[in-house]
Amino acid sequence: MKPLLIALLALALAAAIGLGADPAAASERHPTLSELEGQVMCPTCHTTIDQSNSAIANRIRRFIVARIAAGDTRSQIEQRLVDQFGIAVLAAPPRKGFDLLAWWLPFAGLGLALVVVSAAAWRWARSRDPVVPEPPRLEPDLERRLDEELARFEA
Repeated sequence: MKPLLIALLALALAAAIGLGADPAAASERHPTLSELEGQVMCPTCHTTIDQSNSAIANRIRRFIVARIAAGDTRSQIEQRLVDQFGIAVLAAPPRKGFDLLAWWLPFAGLGLALVVVSAAAWRWARSRDPVVPEPPRLEPDLERRLDEELARFEA
């Protein structure tokens, strides 16, 4: 029963981590270019724009700087980029709707794997009989000689 309890606690911990506050939430109102560069993908390179020097990545950088200067929030800037380039422009899928599965499925898979492995290990440990090794058998002649030698030392 303990492995099942441990597995459930691990699953609860994974859920708590997934529900934790988004670290970028504090900068929602005042985003920075360096913060957004790591969250936006280059449509041609398929890397984040902080790793790309393509013309489209430079254009997206200029757009982000202009929107920050205009006072847009991080979500407004991301939404404008999604409207222009599609959802694939975001480095991470949104945490709502059907896209929420992309965040929860790995944790659910790990939790299920942990439960299965724990149950299998518990069952395997319970099903094994303790193995008592049988003492080695000696040939009768060798056993007689050994008894004679031992008797000689006892006397």
